[in-house]
Amino acid sequence: MRQKSRSVGPVHDLEEHVKPDWWRGIFNHLYLKTDGDVVGDRRITEREIDRITEILALSPESDILDLCCGQGRHTLELVRRGYAAEGLDRSHYLIQKARATAKREGLKVRFKEGDARELPYKPDTFETALILGNSFGYFDSVEEDVRVLREVRRVLKPWGRILLDVTDGEYVKENFQPRSWEWIDEQMFVCRERSLSVDEERLVSREVITHVEKGVVADQFYAERLYTRDALQELLDLAGFSDIAFHDIRTESVRNQDLGMMERRHIVTAVIRKDWTRVKAKQARSVRNVTVILGDTSQPDRIKPSCVFDEDDFYTIDRMKTALAGLKDYRFTFVQKHDALIRDLAKAKGTADYAFNLCDEGLGNDPRKELHVPALLDILGIPYTGAGAQSLAFCYDKSLVRGVARETGIPVPDASFIAPGDRVYNIGVPFPVIVKPNAGDSSFGITQKSIAHSVEELSTVIATMRSTLGYGTSFLVEEFLTGKDISVGIIGNPSGTYTVLPIIEEDYSALPPGLPRICGYEAKWLPESPYWNITSKPAELDPDTEKTVVRCCLTLFERLECRDYCRFDWRLDAAGKPKLLEVNPNPGWCWDGHLARMAGLAGISYAGMLGRILRAAEERLGLDADPRTPPAEHEAGTVPPTETA
Repeated sequence: MRQKSRSVGPVHDLEEHVKPDWWRGIFNHLYLKTDGDVVGDRRITEREIDRITEILALSPESDILDLCCGQGRHTLELVRRGYAAEGLDRSHYLIQKARATAKREGLKVRFKEGDARELPYKPDTFETALILGNSFGYFDSVEEDVRVLREVRRVLKPWGRILLDVTDGEYVKENFQPRSWEWIDEQMFVCRERSLSVDEERLVSREVITHVEKGVVADQFYAERLYTRDALQELLDLAGFSDIAFHDIRTESVRNQDLGMMERRHIVTAVIRKDWTRVKAKQARSVRNVTVILGDTSQPDRIKPSCVFDEDDFYTIDRMKTALAGLKDYRFTFVQKHDALIRDLAKAKGTADYAFNLCDEGLGNDPRKELHVPALLDILGIPYTGAGAQSLAFCYDKSLVRGVARETGIPVPDASFIAPGDRVYNIGVPFPVIVKPNAGDSSFGITQKSIAHSVEELSTVIATMRSTLGYGTSFLVEEFLTGKDISVGIIGNPSGTYTVLPIIEEDYSALPPGLPRICGYEAKWLPESPYWNITSKPAELDPDTEKTVVRCCLTLFERLECRDYCRFDWRLDAAGKPKLLEVNPNPGWCWDGHLARMAGLAGISYAGMLGRILRAAEERLGLDADPRTPPAEHEAGTVPPTETA
């Protein structure tokens, strides 16, 4: 297939190409190259910390927050000098770099991922807050910048201080270079274009990064607000700060070719005069009433081999109930009669704090109606765990997920969509291929017979699947990847606290030779099949591949509106390059499922996994849960679950 161009070519209006959230994806390994003359030079960082500590007269006892800390260069230097500092940044890539450096140097320092507009700290936590390296003014509106400052005000102690290191907007507006180019190492150079925004309040920049052998590797656009001294003073005053003062700082660079927004900067400091935040007396957590929604065990389920819930299903449900009974401070009520679901949930509204939605079978055990359950909860006004109806609708459509992934630069296998009426298959995908129902769940319809090596075999596979699944079924014909088959699990929410569980890969060593290496329906539902012997093991990935996969998963988690927990399935191609297969919001919760296996590798028990999902939802819903403290476990039966009729 034709490779997507890495450059958009000539552009007449730079501002039209700037995404509102450009800052989500631009701070990666390329940023560390293009800005490396400043942000990668430890000597410059040391001299900047010399100046900052001089201005603030910092004491070793000060609690310091380095906000928008990037790869932690200032945080780490402060800690090396004996200061108590921690860093927060939105970039997963840069935070991982910061953590790796701290680990390598044996430094005890905490780095968090988070949004500067919603800081994950209690009021009155820090004496000093730093926003350095021109990391202020990225948002579309001034109001968002004020929101950042007010959050800083909240987490600072009375008489705490803020220090901002920002570009001299007045100077840059008059002196920016409309076009430049700069060698950033022996093989890469960057060409830049710049212009003022329509309102002349932001500098819009474009960077075309080129490798002498590989060609253009990135074409990226961004915009930063140009604050004058007067505007900064007004902004800090509006956010509640006083004693505002300006200080000089010198920009240094070994390359000293195109410093852009870093060419001329201000250091501005301010003090917050406020009273200590009143702290309510901490009360013992009351028992949380949670309604658990399950599939209807009394109705048929066409996904299951016997089309009914069997002994294994009831055992799985019992294991789940026993695990939940082992969580302190919860009382669970189970709802599973779908004919009376509206009535039972309406009753629960008055007594339940929220619902634990474990109904991945769908309303009436119809997988296409999985989204109906959260939709019903929304209508009734009952908070709940997991993804909403819209997210489930997105992710149920594999072709749609592929489109979203490609739009965000996430690699996917070559594939072709087959509509129900299609009879001629000009797929444009190299053989062998795997045929999947475009909308499906629990690998339904995907078996060893789903692989085709020619057009004739493809026609046979599709005809067979149509006779089994229905002639109204649409299919995705996808290149059959032969590399490692991996899964990534996330519990929590990237906007708050979350955990990326250890990545696992499928172990196909027990399969007889000649069988395709896939984890399909047979591996999940048919004990008599050789595929039943497939196990999972910790994935062995090189660090760059693992970082790429995790970064892409976090991007998709937010883009597809997943919540609280999710599983992402990937497969590597023959060259070891990862490609996304599926996104699974509200993934299987059973005791022996993929998510539980990943949790087990992280030292998290099955009950602990379920408890973490509950805590993630409570944090998101604002139910005063501390997501860093998993629910305590006790002996089953102390707070027994109850069940509705």
